[in-house]
Amino acid sequence: MAHNLSDILKSASVDLTPYEDLYKHFHAHPELSLQEESTSQKVAAHLSQLNAYEIHTNIGGHGLAGVLRNGAGKTVLLRADMDALPVKELTGLPYASTVTMRDADGVEKPVMHACGHDMHMTCLLAAAETLANMRHAWSGTLIVLFQPNEERGGGAQAMVDDGLYSKIPVPDYVFGQHVMRMRAGSVGSRPGTIMAAADSLKVTVYGRGGHGSLPHQTVDPALLAAHIVVRLQGIVSREIDPSDLAVVTVGSLQAGQTENIIADRAEIGLDFRTVKLETRQKILSAVQRIVEAECMASGSPKPPVFTPTRRFPPTVNDEHVASQLAASFGQHFEDFDADTPRTNVSEDFSTLGTCRDIPCCFWFIGGIDAELWDKAMREDNHTDEIPGNHSALFAPVIQPTMRAGVDALCLAALTFLRK
Repeated sequence: MAHNLSDILKSASVDLTPYEDLYKHFHAHPELSLQEESTSQKVAAHLSQLNAYEIHTNIGGHGLAGVLRNGAGKTVLLRADMDALPVKELTGLPYASTVTMRDADGVEKPVMHACGHDMHMTCLLAAAETLANMRHAWSGTLIVLFQPNEERGGGAQAMVDDGLYSKIPVPDYVFGQHVMRMRAGSVGSRPGTIMAAADSLKVTVYGRGGHGSLPHQTVDPALLAAHIVVRLQGIVSREIDPSDLAVVTVGSLQAGQTENIIADRAEIGLDFRTVKLETRQKILSAVQRIVEAECMASGSPKPPVFTPTRRFPPTVNDEHVASQLAASFGQHFEDFDADTPRTNVSEDFSTLGTCRDIPCCFWFIGGIDAELWDKAMREDNHTDEIPGNHSALFAPVIQPTMRAGVDALCLAALTFLRK
């Protein structure tokens, strides 16, 4: 059956040349989380041209979904994300972004599709056309969903909270994919947890400000914060079971504005990744314990403030569904890994399924030029030196990345909708 699915798909493939141009448009015109208005309009306009989809817009912000009803059968939802990052692009590509936008705090920042969401949207639009053209081969309902605000972890929940499943059919399966630092043309998935949970928070600690020449009259929040940052490094290495998965990262540290003034507060931007809920709680408790103890040791005049900023659930692939997709992918792709390594990168994709106990499956597609990848592998596996997601130099090669992404989405739908 899987071999036949592959043959059916190969016979129905669309010309991706126009989609390569569309990808370049998305890449050159990125928009930050919660501001994806023009991107959403471009996606909706393209879906409208296919004359096959019932389109629902402005769900949970700028989210939208297209519904294609094609007789009796299961309902499959394919998802892509739309938002970009506050990164200044340094790729030197002819279609590189020069866009700037004001962020949620009103600060003007450069914007770049540094995480591949431009590729995700383009692949899903091409898959939408492919599957619309081959309605003779499948029966059921297809949903193509374009989600805002993935980077801040709120878009999927916002769509659900805005009545997503009262506007569109409740799917039987939810599928998604992500371009990663892997060899272009390759596809990888695994049963069970494929992506970790992530939490981010801002920790504000307080001192007593004053003149830099009179430190004895102050409580220095920069020194306090520095002690906290060092101490946090011991959580994973000394408190978490080495067989478990956990990462704690301090991504930002801000205190003061100039050299000769001791500030009255410092802010620490903290991110941590886990798979198990009990490990998450253990890290949260350890962070609170360390911060409060260091504040006490420094004589901080006020208790610290902990402000959660992001929360991503773990991405867990349904084992039965993952097994069925692995059979389809394994027959179609020359380079498919059914047991790809679990990653600490996080996604809010699974919220679209877990809110209704719908089976989910997520997979990775490679975006790194094959020659570059193979050269790095020959040089003692120096693939870590290749720019990856969120880098200002991240630049997926358009093909065969796009073809693999389109085929994977189509195969996922056909596996459960084929007549």
